[in-house]
Amino acid sequence: MTKPTFSIIAPIFNELENIPELYPRLRDVMDQTGEPWELILVDDGSSDGSTEIIRKLADNDDRVRPVIFARNFGHQIAVTAGIDYSRGDAVVIIDADLQDPPEVILDLIEKWREGYEVVYAVREEREGETWFKRTTASLFYRLIFKITDVNIPLDTGDFRLMDKKVVAVMRQMREKHRFLRGMSAWVGFKQVGVKYKRKPRYAGETKYPLNKMIKLALNAITGFSYFPLQLATYIGFIAAGLSVLAIPIVAILRLTTGTVLLGQATTLIIVLFLGGVQLIALGIIGEYIGRIYDEAKGRPLYIIAEAPEKPNDIKE
Repeated sequence: MTKPTFSIIAPIFNELENIPELYPRLRDVMDQTGEPWELILVDDGSSDGSTEIIRKLADNDDRVRPVIFARNFGHQIAVTAGIDYSRGDAVVIIDADLQDPPEVILDLIEKWREGYEVVYAVREEREGETWFKRTTASLFYRLIFKITDVNIPLDTGDFRLMDKKVVAVMRQMREKHRFLRGMSAWVGFKQVGVKYKRKPRYAGETKYPLNKMIKLALNAITGFSYFPLQLATYIGFIAAGLSVLAIPIVAILRLTTGTVLLGQATTLIIVLFLGGVQLIALGIIGEYIGRIYDEAKGRPLYIIAEAPEKPNDIKE
């Protein structure tokens, strides 16, 4: 097979209803480029028959390259495996639910040909999403933008194109708790955004419920910011400062008015408040220590059950 110019990565987890629509739309779009391409379908431990469909597509079209995980490792790890196995001069990441229209890929490619090395898709509208999800997503992106030391573009997901130079750097970044859109911003290079309208999910249920969104947010914050640790320090200084201010106030009241501040309820509330602050601070520290522990174990990011070939030049 001719070396592909473009590699399309689509992580798959129980997308039985979406794959038959995803493949022809991607094929039609990529054929318009007039360049050789490959479609890397990373099966992230599917149990609904998606794996069998991926194999059939690979049998019928040698441009489809299946990467089958031994179990579920998560969306960000599945995308990472796709990056590892990609061979193109430019790599496009797209979800299988068709919320990100494959037709937008042509706009990303156009910017890449202009010389940009990271072209990220900016969600101008988000159709088919609840008010709660839109609001929390907006707050999340703006919080990350404020507290991290990396300029992560607002209202972007993993839908993007990366030049092979960027991919080479990304392959060297092997942290376990991954936030790929932050990592691609961290590497630098020449970047630009392309606006698009995000569509409703074509079929099936979302693979990012609230608990997974919270986990992704924690990975983003702890992976790119010390702000939670600094916040614990600030609260500690504020509590200590209030205590120092309270000492002369209590002394003056005692000497001038004879007033004595009593009350077990007041004491209990203060103790519980300070205890809660300490436990929160310990929890924040624990999040960072837990991530250090995961890195120290040195386990592989994923385990492959089936793949066309081993990735090259991957730093484990």
